[in-house]
Amino acid sequence: MEENQEKLAPESNGGGGAVRTICVFCGSRPGNRPSFSAAALDLGKQLVERQINLVYGGGSGGLMGLVSKAVYEGSRHVLGVIPTALLPEEVSGETLGEVKVVRDMHERKAEMAKHADAFIALPGGYGTIEELLEIIAWAQLGIHSKPVGLLNVDGYYNSLLSLFDKGVEEGFIDPKARNIFVLADTAAELLDKLTMARLAADEDDGTSTTPGPGGDEDEDEEKGAAAGVKRKRTT
Repeated sequence: MEENQEKLAPESNGGGGAVRTICVFCGSRPGNRPSFSAAALDLGKQLVERQINLVYGGGSGGLMGLVSKAVYEGSRHVLGVIPTALLPEEVSGETLGEVKVVRDMHERKAEMAKHADAFIALPGGYGTIEELLEIIAWAQLGIHSKPVGLLNVDGYYNSLLSLFDKGVEEGFIDPKARNIFVLADTAAELLDKLTMARLAADEDDGTSTTPGPGGDEDEDEEKGAAAGVKRKRTT
């Protein structure tokens, strides 16, 4: 494994600047629909075209393997972070890029977040959903101000979004925090929104006056993603 390690990409400082490295949460299985694999490959292609590096959970199977291979073959830096206990289960075949082995799941998530400027969740199982919800909670609490995006392939996350709406309806989620993340059906659209949200978060007042790709609705979404974080961070 040491033979495949490359120089570590610069750490994210959580401050201003472009999106250079994105952390991707996704399934270690491919799922039952070809569209899931196609979305993972497309996301990898988009990251390469935009010269963005990848941090992910280190597995070589499923959607994890597809997106990491696409980014690695596109000559971008790939960092996989994986706990010792999961090595036999998640790593099979050739390991691409740099692999950092950590002690446990908590250290894995902290290490992934440290190196990322933004986060994307592809479809996945319990682990993916848990990672996504924790990084959203960290944003709400002001632990980080990095944008979070859901790649909602074929409506995979529709039920989860309905649960969020139920949380708002029942008074458990602040309505302003409902748009603390951005959402899109395609990788290109989601990356555009994340870039806008990153720029918005860098503004002193946490908002951006630049319209999003889809007009006012997109602009409001990006503003919400940034303002929700800023509001919590300053209280």
